[in-house]
Amino acid sequence: MLKGISPLIGPDLLSLLSRMGHGDELVLADAHFPGERCAQRLLRADGLTIPPLLDGILALFELDQYEPPLVMMAPVAGDRLDPKIESAYLEVVARHAQNVPPVVRVERSAFYERARQAFGVVMTSDTAQYANLILKKGVTGLARR
Repeated sequence: MLKGISPLIGPDLLSLLSRMGHGDELVLADAHFPGERCAQRLLRADGLTIPPLLDGILALFELDQYEPPLVMMAPVAGDRLDPKIESAYLEVVARHAQNVPPVVRVERSAFYERARQAFGVVMTSDTAQYANLILKKGVTGLARR
């Protein structure tokens, strides 16, 4: 156990975060996400939902300031989004960063393709529909304050 690091951030995730560079992306995936098929580097965060994991990550991780740093999947025609999911993420983000642009929504297959290119995917036990979130890493020290 280390001081100042959430106990939800295990050694493998801490290593992954520290190896990411500016512009690299991390997918926080719900339990439905096809992580084994999409991930270059897959980590498991079984038993966790995305908001507390996001909170632990953003204490260590600067969001990108040049491109939209938060990306979610757009709903498939006929599906409805639960606005509480995005609101919960934005509440966490607001504790760690200021002036973050709105979440960008991308079409389902485009989201999966972007996930294939991501530095890593963290699979959670979150069962909410459309809960997947892509984070784009920024430069430490250049964050919007």
